[in-house]
Amino acid sequence: MKLADLRKLSVKKQFRIRFVLPNGMECVVNEHGLAQVPALRAIPDFNLEQALAEVGHFSLEALATDPKKGARPQILSRDQLAAMASDGGPEAPHEDHDE
Repeated sequence: MKLADLRKLSVKKQFRIRFVLPNGMECVVNEHGLAQVPALRAIPDFNLEQALAEVGHFSLEALATDPKKGARPQILSRDQLAAMASDGGPEAPHEDHDE
């Protein structure tokens, strides 16, 4: 699973995806597909794509359509999130045909 997969999922499903990087900083992929590290104050000394490879758990926050109902974050493992990202629906390419 790559950062691009998280970005597509967050835009398509209108999620905020949060995860903690190996260096302890939190990264948020917002509903617009932008990956942000709020604690970052200078040019990073790490590659976000490489750091993502070491992350094991993710928090998904659905955007609340009703402000009275507080949306609780859903904690997913890497495998669960990868399955969700690969289950893209009609836009996903299908590899089940014979050539």
